Amino acid sequence: MGAVLATMVETTATAVLVFTGVVAPLLGFGLWKLTGGRDAYGGGAFAILRDGPRRRDPRGEVDPAIQAAEVRQMLAAKAERQKVRGEPVLDVEAESARLLAAADESPSAARDEELRVEVRQLVVARNERRRRAGLEPLDVEAETERQLADLAG
Repeated sequence: MGAVLATMVETTATAVLVFTGVVAPLLGFGLWKLTGGRDAYGGGAFAILRDGPRRRDPRGEVDPAIQAAEVRQMLAAKAERQKVRGEPVLDVEAESARLLAAADESPSAARDEELRVEVRQLVVARNERRRRAGLEPLDVEAETERQLADLAG
């Protein structure tokens, strides 16, 4: 009975060693390759691995009527706070007209001019490369206008 027990312990130990040393690592590696490894770790239906919906660009197109209503609402709240504090009350309509007129003029014109300057710098740099290569330089102003027209669509 001692030999049978020793053989049984030896067989069990061998089985455990073979499983932990060979079968378990192969099984783990196979599952790792099958599921995508670390890239899919923690994934699933409720995971936060994917990007959510993109938010709208805050400088993008805004409905002018909505913008005007929001400006008036904020100025009305400011005027109400001034009234409660006993300060001179702000003229909501005049201030909203001033703010909306300033918003209509400055940002787009400034962005357009910045874009024009940047495109012109790129054309000048391209001309320098063309001169070094022995090619005819481009007309800077005409090429700038052409590229701006391409960007506008």
